[in-house]
This record gives sequence, C-alpha cells and structure tokens, in this order.
Amino acid sequence: MRSFRSLSAQTGMIGWLWMSAVVIVMDQLAKWQAEANLELGQPVVVFPHLNMTLSYNFGAAFSFLADMGGAQRWIFALLAIVVSFFIINWLRKLNKTRTWTAVGLSLVLGGAIGNLVDRLMYGKVIDFIDVYFDIPMVMENYHFATFNVADMAITGGAVLLVLLSLFSDQMD
Repeated sequence: MRSFRSLSAQTGMIGWLWMSAVVIVMDQLAKWQAEANLELGQPVVVFPHLNMTLSYNFGAAFSFLADMGGAQRWIFALLAIVVSFFIINWLRKLNKTRTWTAVGLSLVLGGAIGNLVDRLMYGKVIDFIDVYFDIPMVMENYHFATFNVADMAITGGAVLLVLLSLFSDQMD
C-alpha cells in the first residue's frame, strides 16, 4: 500500500487542482441546496448549536466592508483572483514531496474560487451554516458568523499552513 506522500509525488499540480475543483463543486452544490431549501434569515435546527440559516454576505469575513455600496464586490473579487494566481504559482513550484502544504494550498484555492464565483455571479456570498453557543451567565445564543463550505476550506487550509510553518519543514 502506497503512502500519502508517495501518492502526492506522483500526483503533481494537476491532482491538487482537482482537489480545489472538488471543493468548488461541493461549495456551489451546498449553496444551491441552501438557496433552494431555506428561507432567508429563517433558521432550521439541525441539532443543538447548529442551524442552517440562509444569509448573504456582501463583504468579506464577518461582513467586513459590507456597507461600501458595491465596490467591495470588485475589490474582493480582484483579491481572490490575485491570491488564486499566487497559490497556483506556489503549487507549480512546490516540491512534490510537500504533500501537506499542497493540501493546505488546494483547500484555500478551492474556497477562494468558490466564494469568487458567488461574488461574480450574484454580487454577494451565499452563507448558510450557523453555529451558536450558550454560555450560561455570560451570553445566550452567541451566534458565530454564518459561513459556507468555501469558508471551511479556506479556514482549514490556512490553519494547516500555519501549523506547518510553525512545526514542520513542509513549507518549501
């Protein structure tokens, strides 16, 4: 049985771009399902601390710059395109034995393009995953920012890259 690392060495950049493509497709399918089955702002309880709640984000993370009157759509679209080219170039130059770095970059790339599709097509990002916490005597129903599959991929990939940069030689 081949190891993940040897599989990575044989896969190369095209395989990592396929991973990004899978993230994009999963993200877009999930958003399509959310829009087809959820009403804007109406939570559907999945289980305690997790709702599916359709919302639209006209800004960036945590609705950053959402009130710029539309210019943010193009600013964040351009930023996503620049970051995507940077990541593709990094993947192209990356040593084929740097499996986990490639995984992190592929996740970030897929997530960035998933949200870019929304910005270009709709002028907003479709979010629907609503996580909340009840902290007794401090706050009730603290809702974390509503997010989507692309956001999870970006976060997971970024966390992986940070961990690798701190604890590994995998960043070359």
